[in-house]
Amino acid sequence: MSELTLDPHHTAIVVIDLQKGIVAIPGDPHPTSVVIASSVRLLAAARAAGARPVLVHVGRSPDGGDGLQPICDEPMRMTGTPPPDWSELLPDLDLQPTDIVIFKRQWGAFYGTDLDLQLRRRGLTTIVLCGIATSIGVESTARDAYERGYQLVFAQDAMTDRNAAAHENSVTRIFPRIGRVRSTDQIIAALAAAPATA
Repeated sequence: MSELTLDPHHTAIVVIDLQKGIVAIPGDPHPTSVVIASSVRLLAAARAAGARPVLVHVGRSPDGGDGLQPICDEPMRMTGTPPPDWSELLPDLDLQPTDIVIFKRQWGAFYGTDLDLQLRRRGLTTIVLCGIATSIGVESTARDAYERGYQLVFAQDAMTDRNAAAHENSVTRIFPRIGRVRSTDQIIAALAAAPATA
């Protein structure tokens, strides 16, 4: 495992789906409260170092017409109209005017959004990923980012899933092949160690 170095001015901390409706679902192997706390620490370190927070949330229109409707063996559990605040980002994330906010309508944060444009126009070439769920929103976004040529870092203790096996599969079999898997503490240390720029 190589030492992690990050240039904050070319790094985005992309937080996936830490919103009211999703954090209500129990997390495994990490409790959602731990994921939230670790993500908040990452965001604070990013802001202090000059990296760019990107807060992603998911939802659909009131009639559900813009949601995917695949014929599949295991349909998504969400039915009916979600509560009005289902897609609201958590206040814990401390949204700032300079943060980028991305609203998506499917698992991945690239398709149908301006995430790629927002990153490229700011020269952000490295993405640190965290959030919920590891094997769904995080992995889908990671695969798209990889195919677009971004460098990826995964905060493995700042993400969780509905079950530990799904999380473990992503963290041990997928993420090491497309990026670097590190702890929240390692990522914060790399941000803090970056030399200041004039």
